[in-house]
Amino acid sequence: MYEDSQRDMNYKESKAPKNTVTRDINQLTEPVGNVYETVAIIAKRANQISAGIKKELDAKLQDFSIPQDNLEETFENKEQIEISRQYERLPKPTLMATQEFIDGELVYRSGNRDDALK
Repeated sequence: MYEDSQRDMNYKESKAPKNTVTRDINQLTEPVGNVYETVAIIAKRANQISAGIKKELDAKLQDFSIPQDNLEETFENKEQIEISRQYERLPKPTLMATQEFIDGELVYRSGNRDDALK
């Protein structure tokens, strides 16, 4: 239904707020004209961002994984903990997707129209 936007994004430099922000729903839905379609667009992008962050974090943490037979032998690595904390401090994917939508950075296509919306 919507065009898959697979852009490389530096999540650490996102302009999205780190806390929940009250938004005017009428202003938010202006570009699309439909509340449900707006929510679907933002949700789709939030899922893409979340998957990208998870993939990036897993790749960084893979360097620290050690094949072990016993899970009780797991030790704490300060670098691994710091990397995890950096990702915990990022804005939530929904907030990042909403900010991208507001800034007009999302490209999406409606299933019932032939023209691409931006």
